Amino acid sequence: MQIRMDGRSALITGGSRGLGRAMALKFAQAGAKVAILARRADVLEETRREIEAAAPGARVKPCPCDVSDPGQLQEAYRAAVKDFGQVDILVNNAGTSVRGKFEELTDEVWQADFDLKLFAAIRLCRLALPGMKERRWGRIINVLNTAAKAPAGEGAPTAVTRAAGMAMTKVLSKEGAPYNVLVNALCVGRFVTDQWLGHHKRQAPEKSFEQYMKDMGKTIPLGRVGDAEEFASVACFLASDAGSYVSGVAINVDGGASPVV
Repeated sequence: MQIRMDGRSALITGGSRGLGRAMALKFAQAGAKVAILARRADVLEETRREIEAAAPGARVKPCPCDVSDPGQLQEAYRAAVKDFGQVDILVNNAGTSVRGKFEELTDEVWQADFDLKLFAAIRLCRLALPGMKERRWGRIINVLNTAAKAPAGEGAPTAVTRAAGMAMTKVLSKEGAPYNVLVNALCVGRFVTDQWLGHHKRQAPEKSFEQYMKDMGKTIPLGRVGDAEEFASVACFLASDAGSYVSGVAINVDGGASPVV
């Protein structure tokens, strides 16, 4: 099945690296115009060049911003709309994995996590939803992780903010359904991305990064960690007309690792 997204425009937060970059590339290759948001302008520009080289004819707009800052977020959204005319597809992907012992987590740590992972998504949905409803077509994808369904000890604050994102997904799916605005979540497992470089250096510097990821894959039912392109393919399906009867679900993309479906 060939998925096309010609004539659509997408906005992806955390779009400069990792899963965000993979989704931006996949969307662009399918014909969509893509705005990518992240904090570093230089990295965004590098990613734009890489995507446009890999997808000739693609239109990629870098929008530098800190998504946890309401003013910057609104400015970036308006810049995307000014260039593309509208945002048909919103992917809330920005986030980091912050974990610690519950009694050691300060109010500041909690607030920063909510601002980055939950309130940024809330604010963008609030900006994008009216236009999607008016045009009677829209896609919102909230990128969470499997801890939203199966949190572990010392998994806060990430597991809590991600669970809140899953609840928001269900709420918006009910409100968007009468207008053909489909809202879903993707719960991330383990993928080969830059975020694991730091973990590798701290946990197993004696190993090569490739061996570190290979050993990690032994704990996953499929026997390996995922490739970012595999994740992007699922997102592309949900963002296109091919996923026109899927809404209100949180899909695990984790090689079968989560104990909760």
